Amino acid sequence: MKLGIHAYAWCSQWSNDTLDIIDRVKKLGLDFIEIPLMVLETFDAMAVRQRLEKVGIDVCTSTVLLNDTDITSEDETIRKKGVDYLKACVRATSEIGAHNLSGVIYSQHVKPTIKAPTEKEWQYSADCLRNVAKYAQHYNVRIGLEPVNRYETFLINTCSQALRLKDMIGEENVKIHLDTYHMNIEEKNFYDATMQAGKDLIHYHLCENDRGIPGTGLVNWDDIFRALGELNYQGYAALESFVDMTDNMNTWVWRRLARNGDTLVHEGIAFIKELMKKYNLGTS
Repeated sequence: MKLGIHAYAWCSQWSNDTLDIIDRVKKLGLDFIEIPLMVLETFDAMAVRQRLEKVGIDVCTSTVLLNDTDITSEDETIRKKGVDYLKACVRATSEIGAHNLSGVIYSQHVKPTIKAPTEKEWQYSADCLRNVAKYAQHYNVRIGLEPVNRYETFLINTCSQALRLKDMIGEENVKIHLDTYHMNIEEKNFYDATMQAGKDLIHYHLCENDRGIPGTGLVNWDDIFRALGELNYQGYAALESFVDMTDNMNTWVWRRLARNGDTLVHEGIAFIKELMKKYNLGTS
């Protein structure tokens, strides 16, 4: 298993001013960094790739769709803009040498709605993502669908729903990205959902139920790592914890969850590495 961390552990927006985070992740003995592609206009892929190669560390990317890129919108122009944005994310992912792009890429993140998704909205999402997935195949990029909780999306809250959309898309490079923070709200248990993802699992966000330090809350970590061990999981797993709220996107963290960022990172990594050792999931 590849163990890494999301850049938002230290920054609220990625830029060339935050390239030193790559060095910091390497010094922590981690395998990769997860870089957000929220602001492509200022994303310097060449600078990122050069720093990654210099430091010698792996990378994956993630993003979310917003109201003007919502591929479940009734407005065809907005859906097209969403497809174009995701294709740009695919290119950026490839340009930095990464092969996994995932996140809330199937509908607007925190879409204001008071009704369940219609079959038309499911189909809009599947059709748009099929377009993106076929495009991504030319770049050797896999697309990960990340279920998130009911307050952040109306479309995919569980692993089974993500698998349904994957089947509707029908492309082999569409995979599953699970997140323990959201699973803690939406799944019946962590073990079954992880096993359900099975061979389609390519990314895992390791978060405590309050987004704080893993191992200090309610998440059943043994169930998660028992499943990952049985699957002999060799994919990416990133800590995605926050000390406090970021400026770039809603994290809904209104209080300090650790003494500081270094405490959160060091204690979280130590806890996860013990679980990896216990369930024979050595880093690659």
